[in-house]
Amino acid sequence: MVRRAAGLIGAVHPRLAVVLHDLLMVWAAWLIANVLRFSLEPSAPPFTVFPPELPVVLIAQGLVLWWTGLYRGLWRFASLPDLWNIARACLFGGLAVFSALFLLTRLENVPRTVMALYPLTLLVCLGAPRWLYRFWKDSRYGGGPRLQPMRVLVVGAGSAGEALVRDLRREGRFRPVGLIDDNRALRGAKVHGVPVLGELAHLGEIAREVAAEMLLIAMPSASNQQMQRAVELCEDSGLPFRTVPRLQDVIDGRSSFNELKEVAIEDLLGREPVALDWTAIRTGLSGKRVLISGGGGSIGSELCRQVARLGVSSLVLLEQSEYNLYRIEQELRAEFPELLIQPFLGDCGDPAVAEYVFAQCRPELVFHAAAYKHVPLLEGMVREAVRNNVLATQVFAHAAQRHGVASFVLISSDKAVNPANVMGASKRLAEMLCQTLDGQGSTRFVTVRFGNVLDSAGSVVPLFREQIRRGGPVTVTHPEITRYFMTIPEACQLILQAATLGEGGEIFALDMGQPVRIQYLAEQMVRLAGKRPGVDVRIEFTGLRAGEKLFEELFHPQEDYQPTRHPKIMLAQPRQLPAESIQQQLQRMRQASLQYDSAQLLELLRAMVPEFSRGAAEHAEAAVLPFNRVR
Repeated sequence: MVRRAAGLIGAVHPRLAVVLHDLLMVWAAWLIANVLRFSLEPSAPPFTVFPPELPVVLIAQGLVLWWTGLYRGLWRFASLPDLWNIARACLFGGLAVFSALFLLTRLENVPRTVMALYPLTLLVCLGAPRWLYRFWKDSRYGGGPRLQPMRVLVVGAGSAGEALVRDLRREGRFRPVGLIDDNRALRGAKVHGVPVLGELAHLGEIAREVAAEMLLIAMPSASNQQMQRAVELCEDSGLPFRTVPRLQDVIDGRSSFNELKEVAIEDLLGREPVALDWTAIRTGLSGKRVLISGGGGSIGSELCRQVARLGVSSLVLLEQSEYNLYRIEQELRAEFPELLIQPFLGDCGDPAVAEYVFAQCRPELVFHAAAYKHVPLLEGMVREAVRNNVLATQVFAHAAQRHGVASFVLISSDKAVNPANVMGASKRLAEMLCQTLDGQGSTRFVTVRFGNVLDSAGSVVPLFREQIRRGGPVTVTHPEITRYFMTIPEACQLILQAATLGEGGEIFALDMGQPVRIQYLAEQMVRLAGKRPGVDVRIEFTGLRAGEKLFEELFHPQEDYQPTRHPKIMLAQPRQLPAESIQQQLQRMRQASLQYDSAQLLELLRAMVPEFSRGAAEHAEAAVLPFNRVR
């Protein structure tokens, strides 16, 4: 009958059963304190289960328990903070009971020793059931037959390792048999009963000694060099391994902290989380009407996600790809149902489209991310590269000026520096156009330049992934070729930060860190797929492609870059540009584009971007070397 009543109470309100339990423990603690006190006296008064002062004790202590927030904690996850809260409730509760009894009865028939024993007794009565309940829960393996848990060795004994071990012991499918950490002060220590066995350098040996079946990397704040070392040692051990997400992924909501995942190439090439001035970014965007061209692309879609989180009043998407527009619109409407989203399908280089979008939506801030970017493909598509990357930018920028847009941010590329290809030259010409337009009206024109982003559409990472899936070979153009890399979210966040720094006419370049050898990238991706480079999957060198450089640059020598208020964003000093001549040449380009005269367009592009001719000549000298050997 009692169990049925307790079940009914728990069904009506889960906390009510806990309240009744704690009041019962208060009653028990008061009686125990009295028994302990009077057991020392041979002539003790008769024992009673319901002493006259009991209602006062229950009311005073119950109010204190409620005030300290004891019922907001879950028994399932009782921990040291909960124990501290219980101790605080017992101390203040004892003072409350003492004060209430003193005012009401002057402590008649209540010995002072009972008041001293009561808080300690109550601490045991409240704490012990919670800890026993958690122990019972943690020792269970769920329903069904009890399976033998997998033996795992945790790499990293910091806070992430401690949290991982705690979760693993509670969940039951994995059994942590040890931890590894380079901090020698932790050697021999125990984390939730699991010993720290040694340093990372001895990972393989320790894994064999403890018969580990899997390795778990718990180093979410590790640098890319530290992560690379850990992964290499895990690979050498021959055991499968997983990792917890990086802190930035958890903060951005892309992963949960206790999620185990396979090591991705982003974990090896990713860099320290970028600290941003979110106050300035939010102030610059909150309540604004924002337009993003190319909103369905890799950079454009991530810009949409970032901007939508910052409290803009409306978000306008202009996209030429029907599927990309549909996909990002559906995602944004699901995640931000209160945001006014205005999708437009069309070409931003079409004057009618640009005029209609600006007139209908009246954007205050424009991010121009629409562009063609595939270097080898555009070498044979000069007309389309110029039309989309240059002439469309001109149409869009002029429309922004006419409609009083406050800021126009051009998304550019490191390939615009000393360009050796049509794509880079077209982006450099777009930069020059925006610089000449700045100051001709109220619109501020700002350019943000950065390198490759990991896993963007058409980039090398998805290409390598597909080649590895097919069994190889993985094609690398040159053994010495390098590129700058950053993640798409990091690039977009820095774009937003640069937009708040710009006053007009600037070219900002993002700090891309150290360049990465593409051969290293390919080898790491093969290893992460559980295969051996050069053995299971060949690495094949095919020679530089049309328009491809061995290395990219972020600044032209004449730009003399300077630091800004943000350590990851640098400012290129503007070069003198003949604005009137550029407008005249662009008009000639437009005529050549209408006539589909690619030769004339290429000639004009080289004339307007002199470094393009020099860069192309240097590329031609480098490209004569064949690299067809196979590893």
